[in-house]
Amino acid sequence: MTLNRRPVASLWIGDRLHYINQLCLRSHLDMGHPVTLYCTDEVRNVPEGVEIRPAIEIMEIDRGIVEETSASFLSNVFRYKMIAKTGAIWVDCDAYCHRPFPEDQTHIFAGHGMRGALNCGVVAIPRTGRLMEALLDYYDNLPDYPAWWGNKQKKKMDKLSASVPLAVRIYQTERTAFGPQAFTWFAQQTGEIDKAMPPETLYPVPFQLNDVFYDPHCNVEGHFTDRTLSVHLYTNGTRPWWRKNPPLAGSYMDRMCKKHGIDPSAALED
Repeated sequence: MTLNRRPVASLWIGDRLHYINQLCLRSHLDMGHPVTLYCTDEVRNVPEGVEIRPAIEIMEIDRGIVEETSASFLSNVFRYKMIAKTGAIWVDCDAYCHRPFPEDQTHIFAGHGMRGALNCGVVAIPRTGRLMEALLDYYDNLPDYPAWWGNKQKKKMDKLSASVPLAVRIYQTERTAFGPQAFTWFAQQTGEIDKAMPPETLYPVPFQLNDVFYDPHCNVEGHFTDRTLSVHLYTNGTRPWWRKNPPLAGSYMDRMCKKHGIDPSAALED
């Protein structure tokens, strides 16, 4: 295996990967991208070839905040701090590498869904500059309310106890206020939203259709174009049955696992 492409990295909070995560990490290796997985715990089933590093090298992970929100909450902060420190491309652990990422493209992110908002499942931006500065400042110095909120969101948050940490109150009001909402807002403010790639590059299958990955009668590749680089598999929205059982024979998930040598039955969700 020759790893001569741009490095990619991700974060894992916990001690065990699901087979979908193993598949996605392995897919980047097989496309020639060095892969680093920053971990909070000892993870025993990481695919061979992935470099494991302690998450504390990038930032301290407040497990109390994670318990009150979700693992994805802190990953929204972590990804930009990681990019700023290392220059690696951020990839979620459920982003499958369909084609190698361009070597000379400074901005890699894309719109998602029907509303035109950016997603941050795959992100490359300059390590320094207005967008990075705005994102890090937002997370390091949380405002009373996100700048893009209207009265509806503010009133909803005001009903929460002031004793709850501000970050948790913002999250409980709107889960995506630290992810796609923030990324979209600040990219709009800096003008870098104009560098967004179309949805089919990184999110060819809409979130609402994520069952197609497990259906042997669906033509998943029919969603792809010659511009598709990554395929988001949406583990957060996957039905519990799919997480606890091997994929059906002939399905996209089954075919990709066989292609990359992943045994789904060895890493199912309990």
